[in-house]
Amino acid sequence: MRVQKRDGSNQTVDVNKIVRAVERCCTELPGVDPMRIATRTISGLHDGATTTELDELSIRTAAALIVEEPNYSRLAARLLGTFIDKEVQNQNVYSFSQSIELGAECGLIHSGVLEFVQVHARKLNSSVLDERNNLFEFFGLRTIYDRYLLRHPTERTVIETPQYFLLRVACGLARSPEEAITLYELMSSLEYLTSSPTLFNSGTSHPQMSSCYLLDSPEDSLEGIYKRYTDIAQLSKFAGGIGVAWHRVRSKGSLIGGTNGLSNGIVPWLKTLDSSVAAVNQGGRRKGAACVYLETWHADLDDFLELKDNTGDTARRAHNLNLANWIPDLFMERVENDWQWSLFDPKAVPHLTDLYGDEFRQAYLAAEQAGLYEKQVSARQLYSRMMRTLAQTGNGWVTFKDASNMKCNQTGQPGNVVHLSNLCTEILEVTNQDETAVCNLGSVNL
Repeated sequence: MRVQKRDGSNQTVDVNKIVRAVERCCTELPGVDPMRIATRTISGLHDGATTTELDELSIRTAAALIVEEPNYSRLAARLLGTFIDKEVQNQNVYSFSQSIELGAECGLIHSGVLEFVQVHARKLNSSVLDERNNLFEFFGLRTIYDRYLLRHPTERTVIETPQYFLLRVACGLARSPEEAITLYELMSSLEYLTSSPTLFNSGTSHPQMSSCYLLDSPEDSLEGIYKRYTDIAQLSKFAGGIGVAWHRVRSKGSLIGGTNGLSNGIVPWLKTLDSSVAAVNQGGRRKGAACVYLETWHADLDDFLELKDNTGDTARRAHNLNLANWIPDLFMERVENDWQWSLFDPKAVPHLTDLYGDEFRQAYLAAEQAGLYEKQVSARQLYSRMMRTLAQTGNGWVTFKDASNMKCNQTGQPGNVVHLSNLCTEILEVTNQDETAVCNLGSVNL
């Protein structure tokens, strides 16, 4: 019986070689039986089988036993690590600098990083700590293999090992080889990791490394809305998470001067955004992600809260978007007192979006007294609707406009306004039509 090797040559089967390969990966793993893995792999032999198929069978077998003994996760990870090494070496890549050079030939590596690595090749190559692959559990290493390692554009084989990958990320961030090696050693120890966009893109020809982007509401025009779609698609393409406000877009029934027709409101626009987020799926490595923020005084608020419902008209649902309420203190006061709350068309009160605190309160009350509202509802009933949506769908997050602006250190300068938070509601930064806020994340292993 013969097997086909990765280089295309054929070789007579040596079952002892299979057993030894598994045993080498079982060092210092109590509770793991290498013969269970080897026997199952050998049982999958047939004439003409490939060594790739046998390696994959060994990995799957070890992974299936994790429920019986947690150390099989380490074994599966080590087997996968060996599999990745073979895949990389089969492309004549035996060092970090060779991996970078191959990536550059494929158009994947930034020219500055290529030059940096070539100048410091000896020092960087000698810094690689292959033994740190043993720190990975199976799920972690499998995720790295499936999503993070650079792949050849046509062959779709990975061109870097996990350790080359981490060193490439470090080189994309560092200014000297010493900095790169220090950062690499920190990350390879798993004590610290950068965010996914940085891991995806650092050192590559598209070094977009920020985690989240905060975009102000599009202007209330066809051009403004479609420009915002383009902005979001470009940012999402390279793994950025999106927070976008939608406060300025006119509500349902508002007059469109150019056509003398009436607006369909924000829902059709958000439905289009929903489809765009699903289509531009962060380079095919993970789903696109966006959160839309809406002021609580917007007349389309009720339709907005229905976007995540599991029932109703699917044409008015947006299952790929996340939703957040941008709530002023005045609304909560009226909830507490069980008073009426007025909902406005942004076209009639465009200034409310850029006001907070006492200025917002005065402008809102003046608009109310002038009768500019579209309708009035019970503040308490509206709040109950918001809470019901949050409980049923996990969406319609609660964020407070006045507190966000008054506690943000960026709003001290006149004209600076926080219009939203990010996808994860974790940062507060000023945005406007010319300024996009960003957020950079990292993880510390405590």
